[in-house]
Order: sequence, then C-alpha cells, then structure tokens
Amino acid sequence: MQRTGAFESTTTSNEGPRTVGAFNGPIGEVIEISGSSSQVRFDGAALARQSGAEDPSLATAGQVGSQIKIRLGSTWLVANVRSLRVDPQQAGSVIGFIDFLGEGDEERLTGKIYNFRRGITRYPTPGGQVFPVSGQDMRQMYAADDRAFIEVGTVYPTKDIRGAVYVDAMLGKHFALLGSTGTGKSTSAALILHRICELAPQGHIVMIDPHGEYSAAFKTNGALFDVTNLAMPYWLMNFEEHCEVFVTTQGSERQTDSDVLAKCLLAAKSKSRAAEGISKLTVDSPIPYLLSDLTNFITAEMGKLDKAGDNAPYMRLKTKIDEIKSDPRYSFMFSGMLVADNMAGFLGRIFRLPGDGKPISIIDVSGVPSDITSVVVAVLARMVFDYAIWSRNEPQRPILLVCEEAHRYVPNEANSQKSAVGKILGRIAKEGRKYGVSLGLITQRPSDLAEGVLSQCGTIIAMRLNNERDQAFVKAAMPEGARGFLDTIPALRNRECIICGEGVAIPVRVSFDPLEDHKRPASSDPLFSELWKESGGEEEILTRVIKRWRAQGK
Repeated sequence: MQRTGAFESTTTSNEGPRTVGAFNGPIGEVIEISGSSSQVRFDGAALARQSGAEDPSLATAGQVGSQIKIRLGSTWLVANVRSLRVDPQQAGSVIGFIDFLGEGDEERLTGKIYNFRRGITRYPTPGGQVFPVSGQDMRQMYAADDRAFIEVGTVYPTKDIRGAVYVDAMLGKHFALLGSTGTGKSTSAALILHRICELAPQGHIVMIDPHGEYSAAFKTNGALFDVTNLAMPYWLMNFEEHCEVFVTTQGSERQTDSDVLAKCLLAAKSKSRAAEGISKLTVDSPIPYLLSDLTNFITAEMGKLDKAGDNAPYMRLKTKIDEIKSDPRYSFMFSGMLVADNMAGFLGRIFRLPGDGKPISIIDVSGVPSDITSVVVAVLARMVFDYAIWSRNEPQRPILLVCEEAHRYVPNEANSQKSAVGKILGRIAKEGRKYGVSLGLITQRPSDLAEGVLSQCGTIIAMRLNNERDQAFVKAAMPEGARGFLDTIPALRNRECIICGEGVAIPVRVSFDPLEDHKRPASSDPLFSELWKESGGEEEILTRVIKRWRAQGK
C-alpha cells in the first residue's frame, strides 16, 4: 500500500515502514502565538508516520522535549515542545505547547538550517506549517563556533552529534551541576573537570572534596592534598575565622570573648618580624604569629584584672587554644611547625602557580575534624578571592573554585548559622567574576542552597532531580525559554543532563560520555547482593580498622 499526502510519503511492507521522502514534510500548524510560549496543532497520523524514520531526530518529532521548526520567509524558527494534550475540537490531532529557542537561515536547495543563532527576531503567524527538525538541522544548531569549548557527550536523541560547552562563558559566569544521589553526578563532574584540564593544562583549579572521592580520579593530572600534607597555616585565618575556632560562647559573652581575642591577637601579630614596616596592621592581616605568644598575651591581660571573677573570658580562650594545640587531629593546621612565613609556597601549591602539568588541586577535607571543616573551606575560598583582589595589577591568573556538596557551605536562611564560609562563597558568587574567580557548585539539594546563589550561576547542568522542591527551585533560576527542557528533569536517565545558560548556544539535553576507570571518582555504590556473599578475614579487617580509628589516620 502506498500513501502520498501533504505530510509525508511512505511505503509499508513486511519489513515495516521505510522512507520514500525523508520524513521532512509538515506535521502540523501554528494555532496560537503568545510571546515565548505558543501553541501548535499536530496531525496525529503524521506523528505516527514519523516514528518510522531512521533519523532519531525525525522519529521523535512532536514528542515532549523534541524540536520543531517553522518557516518564516527564508528563515527557520526553531522551538522546543514543552507539553502535549488531546485536541478537544479536532479528532486525531494533538495540541502542543512550544518555547522558541532561536532561528537559522534556510538553505535554498535542501531546506536545511544553517547559521543558527539564539533568540528570534520575528514571530510566525497562526496557520504557518510546522516541520520536524532533522539530524542535519541538529548538527547545525549544536555545532560549536570558534570559541574555546569542551565536548562532554552526545545530544539527545542522536548518537553522533556532540554536545559542546563553551568554557569561557561557563567559567566566566559560574556554573552549577545538580542531580539527585545516584544519577552519576560525581562521575559527570570528574568528566567536565578532566575535559577542562585537557583543554588548559596550565590552568588553576581548586576543588573542595568533602568525601575523599576525587583523588582517585586525578592521580595523574592533579595535586592531591589531605590532612597528611595540606599543612595550612593557622595564621592565614582572618578574625572572623579565628572566632569560629577559638570562641565557644554565644550572645553577649561571645562579644566579650571576641573583644579579648581581637586585642591579644593584634598584639601577637605585632610581635612578628613579618609585621615590621606595616603601618596598617589589622587582626585580619595574614601575618605569622606564635600561638604561645597569643596565650601569653591573654595571660598578661588577665593579670591586669582587679577581680578574679572577670577572668572567665580569658580562661575560656586560653583553654580552647591549648586544647587545639595539643589535639593531634588539628596538627595539619595548628602545628608549631607552621609558624614560618611560607604563605607564597602554600598559595603556589594550592593554586597551581605554576601548574607543572597538574592544573587541579583536590583538597580532601574528609579527614578534617567536623567542627572546623567549614573554617578550613572558608580559609581556602577566601584565599582564592583575596589573591584575586590583591593581584589585579599583576598578569592575570584566573582560578576556578569547585565546591562539592555546596549546600553544606552556602545553606539557605533556614539552615544558616551565618558562617564565614557561607559569606565568602556568597560573595564569590556575586562578585568573583569581576576579579577572575569562577565558582562551580555541585549539589544534590539545590533548594537548600542560599537564595540568589543559584541564580548567579550563568550555566546550569541539571541531571535527574527527584524532589519536587528542588525541581521548582531550578526552574525558577532559569530563563523562560529553558523551562520546557527543565520539565523533563524527572524523566532523565542516569548520566543524562539538561545544559542551559551561558555555556551553550541553546538549551540542550546531553548524554555524558563514559569515563575511563582510572579517571572515575571513588563514588560507586556498594553491591550488597555480591559483597554479602563474601566472608573471611574479618578479624584482620577489624584489627586494621580499629588501629586507624584510634590513630585518627587513614
């Protein structure tokens, strides 16, 4: 049986439908235009015929998340199908709600799209015919231009069209990688960072790794730091961070303790040789000082008091400082060996200045005592930002700061204790790009992030999100045209994502490339059914674990 019509010409045989045309005929018409979102009426029979096309782009035409095109003069307008419903007025038809993405010129001989650009200059009129977007059209739409880019996967639903992300646009205006636990978020983050490192082997990337996952992924091209080799000097902390570590009280007592600490800390820093010649020395200046000098000044101030009852703030501070000095868990930061003025060496190691072919630093904070983890992250983030501010008259070395589990460090008002780390990461989100600091946030709970931080991220890479609150939060942060794509977030497969914002020409659904085993983070889920079949050696396991546990080391 052969059927020819306005929509397409196909032949049916025992082998199923095959193409006589190219499934490129009209599949519907425009029925309503209203700003960014408009309506089209699809011919149900035409959509059914499209499913027989070998080109996956043509086969999925008219489905939710697919692209369609509308001719306007010598221009093709491209739109994304956001949602579908049955047409109550016309049997066999389907109403589609669409969002316009961009436009491209029409090639005269073939009718294909070329010179595609974001946004549209004119709207079509109701009655205009709707056509499917082919794989060749998709190739033109998602073709990378001459800007620096990285390829991270293939564009859905194709198997060979590469999904490219523009690095300068993505890093220049920050980015966020979002996805529920188990969607492949850590592996995808490693993939993106590996691609950036390959593009820029002399780059400067600092990654905060709270679970110790990423060291395994960057053994060959990264500098790996944990509590055994971080050696972060305590005197790099500013006054607010000193207070978070040393001041344990709340309310009016906290203010009193902070005043005492400020006076004695300034005296201890003034005694340092590095402070000589500095006329505007403050409690925030990163000047080396001895912790013993600080406790001596506290004791001396306490000796000047008239009544013994007034010495509680001094005793609290002195006790806390002595406790931290003697606790081996804090030795990576509060060791007496770290009093030397090695600030240049520390910044050079962490910021990869020079990179020596290892452009990324992985800072594993899983071994840091939980009560000062946020302070350690705050110091690292503030060092990045302060370095950028004070190096403005030098040759520029932009730094990318990547923060895994970002909702821990920049929480929303409901979860916030006004910590130093939340303030500095919020400031980097708002002001960092002016100074050449890029922020990459990775989280599975975007709704727990501080309000405004996600909207500062110019590029959002959204993997599957199961929580409705998280989905709504992401949609609210995105431009109108991308919301049709974001409606598909709950239906994404593992290792699939929607990329929208500055880093891509138009929103795109991408299936991430597989990553070689030696480049993958140590984040795979345990296979209970397999591991619970194994036995033997439990006594030796317990002995080794307890030894590490007691020594507080790996």
